[in-house]
Amino acid sequence: MKTLNDFNFENKKALIRVDFNVPLNENFEVTDATRIISAKPTIIKILEDGGSCILMSHLGRPKGFQDEFSLKHIVKNVQDVLGVEVKFVADCVGNDVETAAANLQPGEILLLENLRFYKEETAGDKDFAEKLSKLGDIYVNDAFGTAHRAHASTTIVAEFFPETKCFGSLLAQEIDSIKKVMETGEKPVLAILGGAKVSSKITIIENILDKVDHLIIGGGMAFTFVKAQGGSIGNSICEDDKMELALDILKQAKEKNVQVHIPVDTIAADDFSNDANTQIVDITAIPDGWEGVDAGPKSREQFHKVVMESKTILWNGPLGVFEMESFAGGTIALGDSIAEATKNGAFSLVGGGDSVAAVKQFGFQDKVSYVSTGGGAMLESLEGKTLPGIAAILS
Repeated sequence: MKTLNDFNFENKKALIRVDFNVPLNENFEVTDATRIISAKPTIIKILEDGGSCILMSHLGRPKGFQDEFSLKHIVKNVQDVLGVEVKFVADCVGNDVETAAANLQPGEILLLENLRFYKEETAGDKDFAEKLSKLGDIYVNDAFGTAHRAHASTTIVAEFFPETKCFGSLLAQEIDSIKKVMETGEKPVLAILGGAKVSSKITIIENILDKVDHLIIGGGMAFTFVKAQGGSIGNSICEDDKMELALDILKQAKEKNVQVHIPVDTIAADDFSNDANTQIVDITAIPDGWEGVDAGPKSREQFHKVVMESKTILWNGPLGVFEMESFAGGTIALGDSIAEATKNGAFSLVGGGDSVAAVKQFGFQDKVSYVSTGGGAMLESLEGKTLPGIAAILS
């Protein structure tokens, strides 16, 4: 696996695929610069070697050239984060871009315009990838968030750098973190899967059962398991067509000696709103007209014990409707437990959109070992798929 350390970038132009698909407000100001900050170590290492950086990224899902999706809006943020002037060119291929890249001096940074202004980017067009490849001497992929897409800039372009391609720091860290959970992690290994639907996590569950010792199933998907085993779940969310699958998962887990932990109690609400009336009930006896919206106190205690016994922890999905303050307690309690286990030496990886959002919202990002930057890419890795963007560097 080639990383930045396998190359000396002195007098070289590094063509770097970064993931600067950051959220902007109505004034085109960046509201969360995490992805820019995550790319900094790679960029600074190349500059310190005496190289220059040509940064390419997408932003949003534009239909052709649309000003609101222009990367010109984030130039100042990128400069502020990196502490280095960033030049910008209003295209990503063509004569102007080639001239700007050719004139780039060691220590300088050039940001290209949004790749997705061209449909050839998402189509994985080879000619478009070749045009991009002419801009740099070494190709660096540091965009984990798009590594599951076989796009021109994430996968196809690598073909034009048979010997001079590598992973950036961020992508190497992502690969290493997933490997720790899936292959090399110290036992016991715990996976915590939450969120609304079993259907969105089936492939992950089936893939990780061979790798984990404990599996906590929380959030809305827990009710499918409870109902499948004969429990009364009131008006709680449930995928009736997945109940048989839930029983099969429990059977497989038993055969593989994986201990499955499902909430034993829940905070039930009489309405899906922050101001609803609530009561703590046994998860198998939720009254009609009420729905489970968060893990109850006994469940939190039970999960805390499992977390504290674990040496490697994967957290993907919240335990309740954490977006509503009244129902965030279970997710916060779980975050506290994982933070404590991490402090005691466990390795903890948080990945997937909702859990990452929760970790940021409640201030846990510096209390866990690693927070993944890629939602879909992270999930596909956990499903055991080889991501095209990663395969392209390894080939």
